[in-house]
Amino acid sequence: MNENLLTVLSQQTFKWVITGVAGFIGSNILEMLLKHNQKVIGIDNFETGHKKNLDDVQNNLSNEDWQRFDFHELDINDYDLIQPIFKNTDFVLHQAALGSVPRSLKDPLRTNAVNIDGFLNVIHASKENNVRGFIYAASSSVYGDHKELPKKENIIGNPLSPYALTKYTNELYAKIYSKEFGLRSIGLRYFNVFGKRQDPNGAYAAVIPLWINSILKDKNIYINGDGSTTRDFCYIENAVQANIFSALNIQNQENQFEVFNVAFGESNSLDTLSKLIASILDENGHTYSKKPIYRDFRAGDIKDSLADISKAKNLIGYMPLYSLEAGLRECIPWYIDNRNNNA
Repeated sequence: MNENLLTVLSQQTFKWVITGVAGFIGSNILEMLLKHNQKVIGIDNFETGHKKNLDDVQNNLSNEDWQRFDFHELDINDYDLIQPIFKNTDFVLHQAALGSVPRSLKDPLRTNAVNIDGFLNVIHASKENNVRGFIYAASSSVYGDHKELPKKENIIGNPLSPYALTKYTNELYAKIYSKEFGLRSIGLRYFNVFGKRQDPNGAYAAVIPLWINSILKDKNIYINGDGSTTRDFCYIENAVQANIFSALNIQNQENQFEVFNVAFGESNSLDTLSKLIASILDENGHTYSKKPIYRDFRAGDIKDSLADISKAKNLIGYMPLYSLEAGLRECIPWYIDNRNNNA
């Protein structure tokens, strides 16, 4: 994490609300903030988040740090219950959502309820309580069928899934709330974020934790397509940095509404990813000899992805420190140590 940023956090305590705090990204943001003298209110209903993630955070902190965290087991779709929680809040980091393109194709009604209705509840509660900044998890899926690389914030295509549509709708709502109500907002278009606490289980598990877990259990790994599909993989520490940088710089930005790509700015194929994971696991004593099994390309997915991160660098000082390989070397030991908990 950038030393200047840590200095700012160590010198002043802010009050933060994190929705989806028991999720993969939310729990990592929580840990960083609590380690640096911040007060955090967390909201989660455990639909996709896990109590074990909060337990893991607590185990990494002192009792004094943990006492600055106030958790509420609530659903963001219940506006009357969540609205009072935002009182006297400096920054809201909205991470709660139903992720996964396949999930949204299978259940667009639930995806819409959480990702649009729930989002509206959270942004409205932020406005009603006059928060200083509203930072929310946007998505690279909004680029849709636009094929030009690298992806730049001002050019998007048509959404390819209900999930992508909900994330674009979030941006439209944020723009309206900034223009009409003066709420300063930043949307962070995440590109394939990965790292510790990302769930390797379930029908909608992301590829990196899924493959790590499969190799540790000597199971087959499956590649959708011919392996040439590319992604701009972003390690969790980079995403955490982007959230905190956005909040601390939001008062200085010229426009009240912004969106930024959050990625490393480098693309890797799925074939490269599978070989890299297997190699690092082998270095850690887990040899894997099976070859990937290729299957049909997944509906609603895009073929290639690469982010232009110059806007975030220029406007909020974002500087990703972890490449794909560096991030894998950081998180794979965590998956090895927690493989029994991830069963």
